[in-house]
Amino acid sequence: MGRGRLRIYLGSAPGVGKTYAMLGEGRRRAERGTDVVVAFVETHGRAHTAEQVQGLEVAPRRTMEHRGAEFTEMDLDAVLARRPAVALVDELAHTNVPGSRHDKRWQDVEELLDAGIDVISTVNIQHLESLGDAVLGITGVRQQETVPDEVVRRADQIELVDMDPEALRRRLAHGNVYAPEKIDAALAHYFRPGNLTALRELALLWVADRVDEYLQRYRAENHIASTWQARERIVVGLTGGPEGRTLIRRAARIAAKGSGSEILAVYVSRSDGLTSASPKELTVQRGLVEDLGGTFHHVLGDNAAEALLEFARGVNATQIVLGSSRRKAWQWMLGPGVGATVAREAGDIDVHIVTHEQVARGRMKPIRRIASLGLPRTVAGWLVGVGGPLLLTWLLSFFPDTSSNHTEMLLYLGLTVGAALLGGLFPALASAAVGSLLINWFYTPPLHTLTISSMENIIAVAVFLAVALSVAYVVDLAARRTAEAARSRAEAETLSFLAGSVLSGSRGLPALLERVKETFQMESVALLERPDEFTPWRTAGCLGPDPVSRPEDADVDVPVGDHLALALSGRVLPAGDRRVLGAFAAQAAVLLEKRRLEEEAAEARRLAEGNRIRTALLAAVSHDLRTPLAGIKASVSSLRSPDVTWAPEDEAELLAGIEDGADRLDHLIGNLLDMSRLQTGTVVPIIREIDLDEVVPLALLGVAPEAVRTEIPETLPMISADPGLLERALGNVIENAAKYNAGNRAGPGREACRVAVSASELNGRVEVRVADHGPGIPDDAKEKVFEPFQRYGDAPRGAGVGLGLAVARGFVEAGGGTLTAEDTPGGGLTMVFTLPCAGQPAAAPVAKAAHIQERQQLT
Repeated sequence: MGRGRLRIYLGSAPGVGKTYAMLGEGRRRAERGTDVVVAFVETHGRAHTAEQVQGLEVAPRRTMEHRGAEFTEMDLDAVLARRPAVALVDELAHTNVPGSRHDKRWQDVEELLDAGIDVISTVNIQHLESLGDAVLGITGVRQQETVPDEVVRRADQIELVDMDPEALRRRLAHGNVYAPEKIDAALAHYFRPGNLTALRELALLWVADRVDEYLQRYRAENHIASTWQARERIVVGLTGGPEGRTLIRRAARIAAKGSGSEILAVYVSRSDGLTSASPKELTVQRGLVEDLGGTFHHVLGDNAAEALLEFARGVNATQIVLGSSRRKAWQWMLGPGVGATVAREAGDIDVHIVTHEQVARGRMKPIRRIASLGLPRTVAGWLVGVGGPLLLTWLLSFFPDTSSNHTEMLLYLGLTVGAALLGGLFPALASAAVGSLLINWFYTPPLHTLTISSMENIIAVAVFLAVALSVAYVVDLAARRTAEAARSRAEAETLSFLAGSVLSGSRGLPALLERVKETFQMESVALLERPDEFTPWRTAGCLGPDPVSRPEDADVDVPVGDHLALALSGRVLPAGDRRVLGAFAAQAAVLLEKRRLEEEAAEARRLAEGNRIRTALLAAVSHDLRTPLAGIKASVSSLRSPDVTWAPEDEAELLAGIEDGADRLDHLIGNLLDMSRLQTGTVVPIIREIDLDEVVPLALLGVAPEAVRTEIPETLPMISADPGLLERALGNVIENAAKYNAGNRAGPGREACRVAVSASELNGRVEVRVADHGPGIPDDAKEKVFEPFQRYGDAPRGAGVGLGLAVARGFVEAGGGTLTAEDTPGGGLTMVFTLPCAGQPAAAPVAKAAHIQERQQLT
């Protein structure tokens, strides 16, 4: 049984028709005979959506209770037991009610897919985790329910459900999205034309990136090298010279003319050392590229032009930006430059040649050109070595004979040296052999024979041959040493980048594998590991299409120890490249070990924190539970004693003591459980739009009415919070303030010293201030009071275990707010709650007034 397929309908905002489209697809499949079940669909009261559900089988929902209210969730077990071919699951980013098997609905969907069930789901662009900050900047609302981008990216099919912003606003105004009482507030806040347009652009760009991934994968699988101009990608060729900054800025201006254009800066380290770049200048250019929104790539190639074109075709580039040649006029005799070669071989890729201040001020590179013993150089060496002596013999036939052949020997020796400079050792050896034969035949008596009559001539020919061979060997050796030195420099540059990333610690294993793939022009890279020789290999990290699962299947594999290997597919590397690859493999092993150590350290910290909390709990409970229990035990024993007859007032006092002890136990155990939930991360807030008037009265139930005065303006905007958690946090803080407040004591001015609970709006957030007039605390202790098991001053053990403020801060921060301590003017302590507004501050009073009217009607 294979894994099911996931199809997602992605929308830019609520109401664009994702659920409607999902149900329509389900109905079409059902009509074709496919077994389709509606696992969970939320119609939100929309009549057209409800009509689409009719005729489809609907799985029963699971009813769950949370904080006294009932909620319905998808019954995962019922859907798995039913095992349909296709399950329709709405709202992929939904947070399940606490107590469900999984925290998020997308985790339920993953289980359905693992069971072989195809799933069709929906999600809005604002719920993607990576876009949280962007959506907050656009709408001013932080999305609490998110889904990891990778979950959506792994979908087998993503369909964009798009709608013009004005059309969506008309649909909203007609009552097809929200209930009538919510339309005005929605149009004034979230559904403003600018918000919808920006969200629509986010959705279109995100889907475009996803389509681009499919396109790159298709091109790689089908070995398509030609450029498909589906999207503007501008490759900037850098030499490491100062003109690179001009090229990068020019490419940025070209990219700015088209939306969605990409800039990819490429520095090619040639094995023949054609470019000698300054690491400092390359670092500056890398930063400039990244500041302009582009990416920097370092590629190793034997030929700069070929490597640049290969990279450009690999990323499906549409334009290449190069600088005008820095070579001097006479250097063009050495052959066409990189720019001319790229322009000639680019095909359908546009090439821009940009002028700059360094034109014709280039470096002298003849020696480096000599060091490149490629096919053209070798052919030229053979032509000079074999054809040159023949041509020289023909030319010398026009000159009168000389009595000595020393001049001819020097001329032939010059041709041998030229052959060595161009083609290396073997063309020079051929030149020496051909030259010695021609000298013997035409210029050494007796002429036109291979015999030599004079000992002097024999010595002369022998010395010529020895000198020719020696010069050829020395020149060839020098050329190859120069090539090796240039290649070593290129390797050193690559390793310097690797060392820099190691020292900075900013690159993880995926980034390192990406660098390996780019540097060595590979199709895929995989880091494989196994615990022993008898266990199959498993993939610790991979990049590229179809990575190998065994080192034996790779084109290049570099072992790292006995149980780790770096495997590459795409081409076979020379020995020199393998040396550099070995350094990458060693660093990959270090990064893998570092990642595991970090995971173990995090787990150790978590265990240590848990042990600390458990130890503190035991220390606190040992006394704070015993005291009220002892009081309850004593009172119950007294009441049950048959030897004593209690007066009614004494009996009432004992019962009141029992009730007080039980209340203390209930409060203590509640705080202990809350702190345990906070420490284990099981607090899952359910955020919704609420009014402070809903929460503050409930939070005041734990204190005497005469101990607190409230100042909550009716014009405050609504806030986004979990009502239950906020009520508990406010209650803990208000009770703590009332306990230490000076107004609890008898005396004049008691009215003015009551605990003050006030609220105000500031910069799109609501501040709730709880001020007392007690002893206060110094500045260095204001943060310590929020730590678990901390009680300021000499508070007795009976005052509690010191969890109230810690629990309060944890609940507030879980809902996206903050809780801090300040001094009260005139003496005392003020606790400040900062809570996010539900909408724009300017329009918030309208929404609040409508909400107050609605609650009054319900009352």
